[in-house]
Amino acid sequence: MRALQAGADAPRYVIEDMTEDVIERLGFLRHEPQRALIIGDWTGEVANRLSAEGCEVTSADPVDGFDEEQPYPSGGFDLIASLGTLDTVNDLPGALIHIRQALAPKGLMIASFIGAGSLPVLREAMMAADGDRPAARAHPMVDVRAGGQLLQRCGFINAVIDSRPLDVRFGSLASLAADLRAQGLGNALASHAPPIGRAMLERAQTAFKAAGDADGRTTEHFEILTLSGWKAQGNL
Repeated sequence: MRALQAGADAPRYVIEDMTEDVIERLGFLRHEPQRALIIGDWTGEVANRLSAEGCEVTSADPVDGFDEEQPYPSGGFDLIASLGTLDTVNDLPGALIHIRQALAPKGLMIASFIGAGSLPVLREAMMAADGDRPAARAHPMVDVRAGGQLLQRCGFINAVIDSRPLDVRFGSLASLAADLRAQGLGNALASHAPPIGRAMLERAQTAFKAAGDADGRTTEHFEILTLSGWKAQGNL
């Protein structure tokens, strides 16, 4: 993904939406952390903004082997922001618990990732390609209701769960696939689905085109889910 992001015109609209939202939330909440852990923001935007305000920032990238499902080696963070990563972990409740444990009392977590309802056109195109034998070609995604239950289960207080739409227009199925690959948004399942042959690809392209507008472009939908919650005073 890093190689695909090297170009100036590389697609970054999903992570840019997430970083802008995190910065806006911090301003709205008037939360001014002294120590922050930023996970998954490969643009560096959130870290740069916080650093400019005097915050001590630690950046962690799953590409470098960072594992949110393991206890973080240090704690006491006033803010932990996780961007675009929690939808791909095997143990989401465990990851949230480890994040809460790494927070200082009264610390804030903001986690933003692709949620349920995303990529409906692509899903329909893949169903058309697979025919009578649909394969698992996308990892499971979390919806708003499940997100709220998870935060309560994992011990966060004053939890807020919301989602927002991000719609992007594409000229072809190939351009959508290229954008997903460049942004690290591909299928994260450990077991790979059967390869797509020529006939299957043609069916998928036909279905994708049929969902388009009169100008030949197809709108794909991303649902950005954000979970935020606080660690209680004295919460271990």
